[in-house]
Amino acid sequence: MTQAFERTRPLLPGEAARRRREAMIRVDHAGEFGAVQIYRGQRAVFARADSKARAAALVTQMEQSEEIHLKTFDRLLLERGVRPTALAPFWRLAGFGLGAATALLGEKAAHACTVAVEEVIEEHYAAQSEELAEGFEGGDGELKDIVTRFRSDELAHRDTALAEGAEQAPGYALLCAAIKFGCRMAIRASEKV
Repeated sequence: MTQAFERTRPLLPGEAARRRREAMIRVDHAGEFGAVQIYRGQRAVFARADSKARAAALVTQMEQSEEIHLKTFDRLLLERGVRPTALAPFWRLAGFGLGAATALLGEKAAHACTVAVEEVIEEHYAAQSEELAEGFEGGDGELKDIVTRFRSDELAHRDTALAEGAEQAPGYALLCAAIKFGCRMAIRASEKV
């Protein structure tokens, strides 16, 4: 079927809901993939200094949590035949780079990065959860449960970063605003591409 015909033909019953669920899974997979890369970048910097052992341990814990999320979305991609985002190679570099750069600025900046990223992901998951709860055509209890559970994990990561002094990072408000903007753009791009 040609793309031109695909765009102009009316959607079959349930097709819009299926496409929306696929977009949700694709973007959530991309987000978890990006989060893993950010924490890997931070860990790569903190693991090099004995004085940063505590920060490295915290980042490792959060990375492990994100790995569980990523494996869950890997499974959903496979089981449901959803194509992943074509932007994954870019998200690998951008995520790792963001993590490493903020870690090089110091622990507080790395934690500020965590706050910004996790707040955007939490907002995103909250919106998805609400959409799925509104009687999404065909329902998807499994996806709603996953999104709800992972949202709680993201809030815990944010709270840990705040407790570690994220708001004391130099230029906290500007740093967070820039990272949040980038995350929101990544979400929009990953839903489609």
